[in-house]
Amino acid sequence: MRKEHILVIRFSSLGDVAMAVPVVYSLARQYPEIRITVLSRSYARPLFDNLAPNVGFMEADLKREYKGLKGLNALYRRLAAKQFTAIADLHNVLRSEFLRLRFNIGRFQVAHIDKHRRARRRLTSVNNKQLVQQPTSFQNYVEVFERLGYSVNIQFTSIFPKEGGDLSLLPAAINTKAPGACWIGIAPFAAHQGKIYPPELMQQVIERLTSQHPQLRIFLFGRGEHEENYFQKWSQAYPQCVSVKSLLDSLSQELILMSHLDVMLSMDSANMHLASLTGIPVVSIWGATHPYAGFLGWGQAADNIIQVDLDCRPCSIFGQKRCRRGDYACLYQIKPETIIEKLNTFITN
Repeated sequence: MRKEHILVIRFSSLGDVAMAVPVVYSLARQYPEIRITVLSRSYARPLFDNLAPNVGFMEADLKREYKGLKGLNALYRRLAAKQFTAIADLHNVLRSEFLRLRFNIGRFQVAHIDKHRRARRRLTSVNNKQLVQQPTSFQNYVEVFERLGYSVNIQFTSIFPKEGGDLSLLPAAINTKAPGACWIGIAPFAAHQGKIYPPELMQQVIERLTSQHPQLRIFLFGRGEHEENYFQKWSQAYPQCVSVKSLLDSLSQELILMSHLDVMLSMDSANMHLASLTGIPVVSIWGATHPYAGFLGWGQAADNIIQVDLDCRPCSIFGQKRCRRGDYACLYQIKPETIIEKLNTFITN
């Protein structure tokens, strides 16, 4: 009898792929007799490589090797040769829809995610907005596996042991944390302006934190060139700050560092989800988007959400839409003092 082997498809984005980790981990632990292969882009490999003995990872280069219709057909042939017994599409975009079509023709057992788009549109509607909590991505992922016959109870804390990742694998500039020392991470940027706390206000947060806590160490997370310009300026002005990009080379190393933070301050971004996978608390800032859309990081407390109530919020599920007001009040109305007060509950403890 052929062994059960599930293909899990989720190509992007990094935050959404990260949100699949607690579900895949729980599935693997609750069904140790089945094999699971996660199909995603290469950057996601560190999230799954050592997740569970029965979880494997497969890279899909959709920009070159598997580009276009010809590439997707080649990818399907490669996948079909592995004789999967079930296909879980956690993405539901054109590429995964095409693969689903091929698998359906081949009489594979296939299920895909319901993104509840109609309800999400009501959440962001200009008129008759319905501010109602939507199913989380974790719940949506679980439902896919349930339709395949695998009931999943999510039980997940961290991709690392209780003591965190191995700091000795990091450069000497980082790899020791003195007893009683406080490390915090700040990931101040996101893919869209509607999710970015104004840098001039974030600088005020950093300035006051470093002034109040001279022994505090702040790690700045983000790898974009625009971000690095700010990080260099802040690191020069505040010696307690360091740009993670200047010290670490890989996502694997960043995850190890995150696992030893006392708290992460993040936007509604991939870093919120990555930090959540290491079992640390995240103070998250929400502007154009809203936690009701279902994208709060795994295990994060609602008390650590920072947002302001405006009639126009949320105006976007993913934050990519331009501000209707033109002033991004959803972000500018969040006072630095509010953020500092919340962070201080973790620093002083």
